[in-house]
Amino acid sequence: MLEVKNIHSGYGPVQVLFGVSLSVNASEILCLLGRNGAGKTTIMKSIMGLVPITRGSVSLEGQPLHSLPTHRVPRMGVGYIPQGRRLFPELTVSENIEMGLMVRNEGADTRDWVLDLFPRLKDRLRQQAGTLSGGEQQMLATARALCVRPKVLLLDEPTEGLQPSMIEQIRQVVVRMKQEGIAIVLVEQRVDAVLSIADKVTFVENGKDVQTIGAADLRDDPELLRSRLGV
Repeated sequence: MLEVKNIHSGYGPVQVLFGVSLSVNASEILCLLGRNGAGKTTIMKSIMGLVPITRGSVSLEGQPLHSLPTHRVPRMGVGYIPQGRRLFPELTVSENIEMGLMVRNEGADTRDWVLDLFPRLKDRLRQQAGTLSGGEQQMLATARALCVRPKVLLLDEPTEGLQPSMIEQIRQVVVRMKQEGIAIVLVEQRVDAVLSIADKVTFVENGKDVQTIGAADLRDDPELLRSRLGV
């Protein structure tokens, strides 16, 4: 499904990634774990074309993404929920959803689908996004990404700063998307949340993928978490 091969990227003269490779299949959740500054967010931005790749490749179902303009990547079926949500705060909930629908010319059926996933948003369609609670904003950011009917969904720290009830709602949606055949790449600091839903985990250190392991194996070997993450 999504394959990242030996990518190098960074910000201007500052190189951050040094040959990262990973892959995720349909109906699979890959979690990226690593200390702060390891390069996890840069991996996500590189897949989306927000950070230029200087070497290597990114492909979706065999079709190259790395050579496309940034705005074309979502049109290929890649949904992205960035850290910090990055909503249009002055627009309403409804207008933010419409922005997502426009990417791949989706219509009312898709709009109804995402609102059924997040019924709380139905009651706030006319409310400005910037006035929502943190959990509601995360719901809206997720809904907007799902409006492209993604084949791959990238989530960067989706539970950051949320209360437990909101975290559980986001978790349930992620699991449902897996069941619907979407490939998911998840960056998450909460190890307990990762291990409860992941199929496999890739550890990222100093801009490199240093190990990929099945989540079940990781649950059986907590010492590996301590050695890689210090937790």
